Amino acid sequence: MLILGIDTATNQVGCALGGHEGVIASVASQRGRRHAESLAPSIEFVLGQADVVLADVGAIAVDLGPGLFTGLRVGIATAKMLAHALGIPVLGVSSLDLVAFAVRLTPRLIVAAIDARRSELYFASYRQVPGGIQRIGEHRIGSPDELASELMASGEEVLLVGDGAHRYREQFAAIPRVELADQGWSAPCARSLVQLAHARALREEFDAGSTVMPIYLRRPDAEINWDTREGRHRA
Repeated sequence: MLILGIDTATNQVGCALGGHEGVIASVASQRGRRHAESLAPSIEFVLGQADVVLADVGAIAVDLGPGLFTGLRVGIATAKMLAHALGIPVLGVSSLDLVAFAVRLTPRLIVAAIDARRSELYFASYRQVPGGIQRIGEHRIGSPDELASELMASGEEVLLVGDGAHRYREQFAAIPRVELADQGWSAPCARSLVQLAHARALREEFDAGSTVMPIYLRRPDAEINWDTREGRHRA
């Protein structure tokens, strides 16, 4: 089964195509926040590189976030539209899972931390299992200080990965037994998306279209800013 992966959770737009033979084509581009303009050409590019047509695709994988609100909406809407038009299943994968998967070979506790802005992080913990990773607990949002305190208290050997880890690296670098992964692994990527989705496809763990929703963890900034303005007007 060929799987088309769509990743628009960050400033980067990524697409990849692959299956049992691994990833056979991928592309990543960063053009500010022009996700809608970049996604269709990216899909066309990976199909062309793999010398296949859209009708050859057997499933669509998409990054569900957490991440940029506009980017997530573009990617998820496109994934659901393509899956419906082609009559094929969808596989939704979390951004944090993708970031952690890239460093899956370490025996240490993996903590993925993505910059959530507003001085906050999205984060989750993982352990290596045969063939991949297993998340421990839920996706969370909190301050860098909260995460640093938890890492300090755990006493475990930790590999910390993600752009959030590097943005606040000074707070994490001094914690004993905590190592920051290379910055090249900081963002979710479509290649990892296809690999994780393929493992789930083999187990037929597909998502119903109605359940494929963005993982936000907090309200969009526009809503927060609107509430703040309304509060000032009522004061």
